[in-house]
Amino acid sequence: MDISDIRKQIDDLDDRLLKIFNQRAQLALEIGHHKKKHGLPVYDPEREKKIFERMKAANPGPLDDGAIVRLFERVIDESRSLERIRTKGI
Repeated sequence: MDISDIRKQIDDLDDRLLKIFNQRAQLALEIGHHKKKHGLPVYDPEREKKIFERMKAANPGPLDDGAIVRLFERVIDESRSLERIRTKGI
């Protein structure tokens, strides 16, 4: 396999990740609406801790656990921002 074949596989994975990120964001919006309706805070540190622990336990590598946590911190931070923006004034 040459470099262009590998890059094509990466491009295909990136396309799948984009779709998954947006699906996750849509679900985060649904949760945001639920939290707003029930007066719950957007930030739930216990839930985030559970996500990080679950992802570290499921991590087969080659990324180390620290890298996995950093990636999920970013995804969760963006989801939280989206929840705050899109549910404002509901």
